[in-house]
Amino acid sequence: MRTGMKFLHISDLHIGKRVNEFSMVEDQKYILGQILAIAEEERVDGVMIAGDLYDKPVPSAEAVQVFDWFLTGIAGAGRKVFVVSGNHDSPERIAFGGKLMSGRGVYVSPVYDGKTEKIALEDDCGELFCYLLPFVKPATMRHVLEQERGEGADGAQACLPETYHDAVKLAVERMQVDPRARNILIAHQFVTGAVRCESEEIAVGGLDNVDAEVFDAFDYVALGHLHRPQQVKRATVRYCGAPLGYSFQEAGQEKSVTIVDLKEKGRTELYTVPLVPLHNMRKIRGTYAEVTARSFYQNTDTEDYVQITLTDEEDVPDGFQKLRIIYPNLMRLVYDNSRTRQSRQVETEEEAHRKSELELFGEFYELQNNRPMGEEQTAFIKEMIEELRRE
Repeated sequence: MRTGMKFLHISDLHIGKRVNEFSMVEDQKYILGQILAIAEEERVDGVMIAGDLYDKPVPSAEAVQVFDWFLTGIAGAGRKVFVVSGNHDSPERIAFGGKLMSGRGVYVSPVYDGKTEKIALEDDCGELFCYLLPFVKPATMRHVLEQERGEGADGAQACLPETYHDAVKLAVERMQVDPRARNILIAHQFVTGAVRCESEEIAVGGLDNVDAEVFDAFDYVALGHLHRPQQVKRATVRYCGAPLGYSFQEAGQEKSVTIVDLKEKGRTELYTVPLVPLHNMRKIRGTYAEVTARSFYQNTDTEDYVQITLTDEEDVPDGFQKLRIIYPNLMRLVYDNSRTRQSRQVETEEEAHRKSELELFGEFYELQNNRPMGEEQTAFIKEMIEELRRE
């Protein structure tokens, strides 16, 4: 006879995402169907979704339909769903209809107003509490405190959080978690010590760091934000990872869902169940003659999403189109030869001298995040550069 409760932990669905101009919706439908099957096979009691449901704050109608189908599949099977919004989501849009959906066992984090949604559950081991913390920024917490204290009130500017760590620490303190009870936190933050990859949004200077010690009162912390499955500081502070690869840095990385078997207080068992994508992401390297030889590709899935690095000294005319005859889902073609290596070196040396610190940092940020810096980030970097010059 089974004791405790069993949960399936996922995050970073990024429904509606495009990778190198390829729509990932069909791949996402495929993998979400696989997750529904795993939930059934593992007989889980609930599914925890730790943020970044969509890839944009205003998702497409198609993306919303896909997520609606997924939620309906979970709830229709009698399983509870616990959802928090991530940094890619609009908290207001994610929270819409939350109270209505709770009647079906679908619990969604409301827009953060200083209080964290707390759901009480019960099993044969006693009470269990699930806390739903949406993505929290220092500005979010400052706004909450200013609203509570009133504009212009004495001390309104005292102790306002300036870092993500301080903001999340304060949010957790306000939960008044009883460490003697069994507690789960579902959150979407970057915990210090975790490993990032290029498909994730990176905050300037690592300002989004949150120390794992903030979560000491929780038996399990279901994290989202990072796409690589990993634990931080202890096994029960865990990123489950994205269900699909969204960059070639993730090529060859096995994706999975995390199963959390929460038994009596102090006993939590974890294991992963692998996911098999509709298309793998692969890197291919060689000369044009090598990668187009039948012996090279005949035992591989040519429908995979691929990045091909050609080592020919001369560019192949119409190489991209020619390679797509064999590899129809070719996403990226690059050359690595003496000319490109020299060109990169010269460009790096010359351009670095001509560009300002702000331009260089902006290029680095866009390279990492596939988007330019926003006004707030640009202003912060300008201020940081000016402070360094004054020292």
